[in-house]
Amino acid sequence: MVTKNATNRQQQTVSDQDLLDGITKHEQQLSSFTIAGTAYKATDIITILQARIASADSVLSTRATWQNTVAADKSERTKTKTIVSGVRQAILLMFAGSVDTLADFGMKPRKAPPVRSPAEKALAAAKAKATRAARGTLGPKQNLLCRRWMPGSPWEADMSVATGADRQGRSEWPACAYLAG
Repeated sequence: MVTKNATNRQQQTVSDQDLLDGITKHEQQLSSFTIAGTAYKATDIITILQARIASADSVLSTRATWQNTVAADKSERTKTKTIVSGVRQAILLMFAGSVDTLADFGMKPRKAPPVRSPAEKALAAAKAKATRAARGTLGPKQNLLCRRWMPGSPWEADMSVATGADRQGRSEWPACAYLAG
């Protein structure tokens, strides 16, 4: 006879309770069990199963308590988040020049932004421009124009009556990266 293994704690507890009920009901017929070389009386098995069921019940109540505690902690942190954030900012402002005093609060002074030379800024701008050209990306305003004048757009009916002012003085349709591909 093949028995199905219990897969979760609740099923294990129900299975243990059923076994306990059966052993209690037939205690007179069961003299002893020999398991792994040790002899157990029916009353010993009943005590072991009762302890096992009590342990499983305490786990469930402990888990519920833990979950309630975690939920209460999250709620408290949510309610007090703005207050604590404001206090941290105020302390940072009050003691901005005093590293030792900030360390007493477990804080560090804010980092100053890195000082970049004009040559580094020019290099970064050139890199960004080259990247945009290579990828064919557009800014938000140019991207909006592309979508507005694209065939199949909700504004397609406007295309036939569009004036130069609508197209911001352009005599041709905007060159879009996705229309060229």
